[in-house]
Amino acid sequence: MGSFGNIFKSSKLKNPVDLSVIGVDMHSHLIPGIDDGSETIEKSIEMVRSFYNLGYKKLITTPHIISDYYKNSPEIISNGLDKLNAALTQAQIPVKVEAAAEYMFDDGFKNKYKSGKLLTFGKKYLLIECSGFIPPTNFFEILWELKLDGYKPILAHPERYAYWHSNFEHYVSLKDREILFQINIPSLTGFYSPEVKKICEKLIDNNMVEFAGSDMHNMEYMKQLERSRYSPYLEKLVNSGKLLNSTL
Repeated sequence: MGSFGNIFKSSKLKNPVDLSVIGVDMHSHLIPGIDDGSETIEKSIEMVRSFYNLGYKKLITTPHIISDYYKNSPEIISNGLDKLNAALTQAQIPVKVEAAAEYMFDDGFKNKYKSGKLLTFGKKYLLIECSGFIPPTNFFEILWELKLDGYKPILAHPERYAYWHSNFEHYVSLKDREILFQINIPSLTGFYSPEVKKICEKLIDNNMVEFAGSDMHNMEYMKQLERSRYSPYLEKLVNSGKLLNSTL
């Protein structure tokens, strides 16, 4: 009975993690109407207000750029950001919102990279995601080129790529090449799947995570972000000294 009690006690924190320690969210979809994130300016305001209430001081929103689906340009994103910030000023929500992008590593990515118009944040950080279904090809080669050009690639939600779950050494190979990892905080609630949660926890156990993001799309994600504050693994990550969010 005692051992079972310890298991249940360790599964959830008594006091929630203070997200103001993270301070900056660097993965979200808050600009309305340009990807699969926020649908209206009102929903964007609702999400940003919730971020503020959770202690976040700054948000770097990252619309999808996917060749076949979301053909967002720097101009589209910049115009959307201006409208969002104007609405937040009117709503008197004192959170600083900037924008970069989340780039899909697809057939069109190399042309975008060679154009020299990639949207980055901080110290030339570049957020990249892979297909959820097919492992990327020439991934290491392109990442190496990016690094040679001074970019600092961040792999978005590595825990969600099911094709790597059975081969943890692939994650190790990426870290050996100094690729930064950003986990989705809601992964720690089992929001995506139990397996995604397990891999996310393993990445934290191995000190392989530099950024924690919300990947905010709508208020259901916000509910999961709030739930995640009771995760012992979020507490472990915040206390690891590895997170770079607050430096942005």
